[in-house]
Amino acid sequence: MKQFNAVVIDPVGLHARPATEAVRAASKFKCSVTVAKADGTGRTANMKSIMAVMGLGIPTQTEITITCDGEDEETAVAALETILREQKVIA
Repeated sequence: MKQFNAVVIDPVGLHARPATEAVRAASKFKCSVTVAKADGTGRTANMKSIMAVMGLGIPTQTEITITCDGEDEETAVAALETILREQKVIA
């Protein structure tokens, strides 16, 4: 299992456009990919489902954890971190 933590810096939070890009990327990998809000609620979402990701309602200044678990987890975690940084969603 590989994971990374980041803070959402986009003023709108993790909104539809960057979330869609992240979901497209996550869907290409064989491993399971989840995103969790580090707010103590324990809520997580399948990063391969746009409805699940949007359902978390991740606002700006929220710490998130993206976890990849499976065959290609190292490649997946690196790709997702890069995509979210390029979209200027995370710091």
